[in-house]
Amino acid sequence: MFVQTMQLTFSLAFCTMVILFPIGICLGYYLSCSRGALKMLVEVLVWLPLMLPPTVLGFYLLLLFSPNLSPLGQFLDTYLDLRLVFSFEGILLGSVIFGLPFMVNPIKSGLQSLPIHLSEASYILGRGKFYTLIKVLLPNIKPSLLIALIGTFVHSVGEFGVVAVIGGNQAGSTRVASIAIYEMVIDAQYELAHQYALTLLVVCGSLLLLILYVNQKYLGAK
Repeated sequence: MFVQTMQLTFSLAFCTMVILFPIGICLGYYLSCSRGALKMLVEVLVWLPLMLPPTVLGFYLLLLFSPNLSPLGQFLDTYLDLRLVFSFEGILLGSVIFGLPFMVNPIKSGLQSLPIHLSEASYILGRGKFYTLIKVLLPNIKPSLLIALIGTFVHSVGEFGVVAVIGGNQAGSTRVASIAIYEMVIDAQYELAHQYALTLLVVCGSLLLLILYVNQKYLGAK
């Protein structure tokens, strides 16, 4: 049970990170170089998952995708055989939405910190925006990309509220480590809870050390 739960936890975090990475690059680039009302609206949508209680987001996702409560959920279940409540796909969707600001904001900040002459020089040489982003800008914000990736992964590993509401507690499909810890504490199974908690502490602490090491090395090279 422990191995299965931890595999599910890290699989969820990894899939969330992979899905959000290209989305974070696109939104981070847009927010770093755009202005106007549309940018403000996009920024609000990016920040909103961070401002809302996780249970609120999970509740509305449950209402939106439940086959018994929503026409959309009923359509997905009947015609596409896709059930997004109490399933891995559902908790993945919730994790992606809730992890959005953790991926977008570091990338946006990294791009905003770059001197404007980098992109201008690329444009003068006849390079387009896509080439400039991929070949010029992103290689110069590697620490920000690392923070975005690891921050999203760690946040997904520890997520509880969204996953609990939309996914429930089904072993092998939605029962991640945070839910297992909560259940074991309720049942006074402290030794088992400690096993899960210590594993998460070691993994997340090691990733934090990696971020600090890379940042220090990068700043030292500067």
